[in-house]
Amino acid sequence: MLDNLAIASRSVLIPKEKALVLLFDEVGIADIPLVGGKNASLGEMIQQLTAQGVRVPNGFATTAHAYRHFIQSAGLEAKLREIFADLDVEDLQNLRQKGKQARALILDTPFPRELQAAIADAYEKLCDRYGDSTDVAVRSSATAEDLPDASFAGQQETYLNVQACAGVLECCHKCFASIFTDRAISYRQQRGFDHFEVALSVGVQKMVRSDLASSGVMFSIDTETGFKNAVLVTAAYGLGENVVQGTVNPDEYFVFKPTLKQGFLPILDKRLGSKTLKMVYDIGGSKYTKNVSVIAAEKNKFAIQDDEILQLAKWAVLIEEHYSKVRGTYTPMDIEWAKDGNTGELFIVQARPETVQSQKSAKILRNYKLQGTSAVLAKGRAVGESIGQGKARVILDVHRIADFQSGEVLVTNKTDPDWEPIMKKASAIVTNSGGRTCHAAIIAREMGIPAIVGTGDATQILKNGQEITISCSEGDEGKVYAGLLPFEIQETAIENLPRTRTQILMNVGNPEEAFGLSAIPCDGVGLARLEFIIANHIKAHPLALIHFDELVDESVKEEIAALTALYPHKPDFFTDKLAHGIATIAAAFYPNPVIVRMSDFKSNEYANLLGGRQFEPKEENPMIGWRGASRYYDPNYREAYALECKALKRVRDEMGLTNVIPMIPFCRTPDEGRKVLAEMAKHGLVKGENGLQVYVMCELPSNVIFADEFAQVFDGFSIGSNDLTQLTLGLDRDSALVAHIFDERNEAVKRMVEIAIKAAKKYNRKIGICGQAPSDYPEFARFLVELGIDSISLNPDSVLKTLLDVAKVEGAGSLMDLAGDVAKV
Repeated sequence: MLDNLAIASRSVLIPKEKALVLLFDEVGIADIPLVGGKNASLGEMIQQLTAQGVRVPNGFATTAHAYRHFIQSAGLEAKLREIFADLDVEDLQNLRQKGKQARALILDTPFPRELQAAIADAYEKLCDRYGDSTDVAVRSSATAEDLPDASFAGQQETYLNVQACAGVLECCHKCFASIFTDRAISYRQQRGFDHFEVALSVGVQKMVRSDLASSGVMFSIDTETGFKNAVLVTAAYGLGENVVQGTVNPDEYFVFKPTLKQGFLPILDKRLGSKTLKMVYDIGGSKYTKNVSVIAAEKNKFAIQDDEILQLAKWAVLIEEHYSKVRGTYTPMDIEWAKDGNTGELFIVQARPETVQSQKSAKILRNYKLQGTSAVLAKGRAVGESIGQGKARVILDVHRIADFQSGEVLVTNKTDPDWEPIMKKASAIVTNSGGRTCHAAIIAREMGIPAIVGTGDATQILKNGQEITISCSEGDEGKVYAGLLPFEIQETAIENLPRTRTQILMNVGNPEEAFGLSAIPCDGVGLARLEFIIANHIKAHPLALIHFDELVDESVKEEIAALTALYPHKPDFFTDKLAHGIATIAAAFYPNPVIVRMSDFKSNEYANLLGGRQFEPKEENPMIGWRGASRYYDPNYREAYALECKALKRVRDEMGLTNVIPMIPFCRTPDEGRKVLAEMAKHGLVKGENGLQVYVMCELPSNVIFADEFAQVFDGFSIGSNDLTQLTLGLDRDSALVAHIFDERNEAVKRMVEIAIKAAKKYNRKIGICGQAPSDYPEFARFLVELGIDSISLNPDSVLKTLLDVAKVEGAGSLMDLAGDVAKV
């Protein structure tokens, strides 16, 4: 096993500062000036985290002293200064010329004999442990690299599957020269680093045979929203360079850190990537590595298993906690991992501080909102949460980047560091390939511009000069719109907000928005509707999945088969997707309560789901027909409701998200409520067990009139002002003919609300409201607060405004603890 093979110490003790080569287990994070961030980090993990089970392949590093010794002994500094005397990084031709001259100077100058001997000796020791001509990765590590505020991502070169001493020496020499790649020169100049103060170390590390398995990148923070409690893991087949470079669209997995540390299995979401290529050893060929196509059977399944996802996430937590302790401040991490196809073991091959979200202020909320819409031209993974626009510039060859004009939208297949001189000029970036941890995504975040990666075909669809708008403000999916759409930027200060007695909750339907919305100070979620998850993520009727073989419509059957291709047992698709959606919302606001309303489609809406028409009746008035609680225990639907219960149980019991409170909609009688609870109990959701509470929507006149009896059945109420208004006033809220009568402020409706609140208080039950009225009408919010309602749940854009209104009514003066309410860690 790689991690168990120690490397012998140097036979002659030399002060670290004067050593030409240092072994990884001789260096730590304090040695960045000697061996650069990448190598110092590897040494730190080998020394400090091996005992906790984190596996890191060993190796050695040439030192910054070795680089300076090379430069000085050959008299290269004066020559390099002469080359860079008239450097202009804004002039691409000038930049290329200077870079080429500097690299040629380095490569044409042989290594000193003592440096060659030191590298050869260290590599020989690796071979003694791992076998003759052992395969290694040779990576550059600049002494200013992998710092908390600068990533230097891919600025210098990396070589994989290097074998034999001659190959290692050659690649080390190339790495030295790569300190003067065009991209590295440009990046240092922009960041204010002196070209002659930055030195280069080279790391030589035993390869992990991920060419026979899989590899990827993970972050201990959500890369787009800065949500601190999730680990993002990406995975693809083969060596990890394809993931880093954005050559492939990898799988993505999210894991929730707080309950992971408690021993639960909280995989919040799994998204299948296309993974069309994998990088493997070029055995018998002329190159170190090559890309080959992935067979369809492999592409259509996840690259790693659930237990491996969880193991990697645990390591991410350990690494983050260690670096945060060492640095004395919260330090989210950007980590590369690999799986050895020979042994089946996982390894960490790099770790560096994340450099974007960790630098953002938690005191200002910035939201981008489109003010219009148009045709969607392309879709992909959203990077960031902003909006950009301009004329498209399609460039397929890096040698054509001189054509790019400042303010254009860069459209290309993928990027690597050679593209960086123009990326900083772009208003947005769109790529065909890549995931959220690829080069284009990392640099776009660092530069603060929106990007959409993994579109598949943007370079074919978008044309040079075409005006487009790039929106990353609508969740995980980024959209390219035709034309220059108007948009606004809202900035809100979230310091010194008042603390109110009335809980201010949020309505959240889309799991993709949950991490971002959790930054808005609130007390939890008062309404998480399952309908959004079912309609947008599942799309199929639950009974169509259960009775898949009995479907009559062959076209529907084909569509469902494609949708559920990963699931031999079709109902598992429904349970998985629903559990992931609920869990993501629950995790975003953990440990605050998240009230999840069980499905409340009407029969006509259910019929619109794939396969739904075969199972749904045609009702004259679905609004007051077979909906909500009446479905859950009905012999014609109870097996579908069982899937909802199974998903909810998984979220609470397997993922540990016990902050989820199920809520039953449209429950007409207390007896119906008891039937629903009995149905839930059949599937392991027993009220009172594992802290399970069950609420009921208070949206029917019967809920108010029998509030005392409903209080004996349920643990709490949530007033649904829309249905309560229409049923109190006897009107159809969807009818334009009577729309002018619909008003939650009607005295009859207010009396119903008052009766409900007083009854709940009498029987010591929680009661809140999740309708729109409190945000639309400040006087209605005042009315609720004066009655002593426990909570008000609002749409996200109304939360802060209503919070301030409620504080005025209550006369609240205390301040929120922002550490607890804004950034729950």
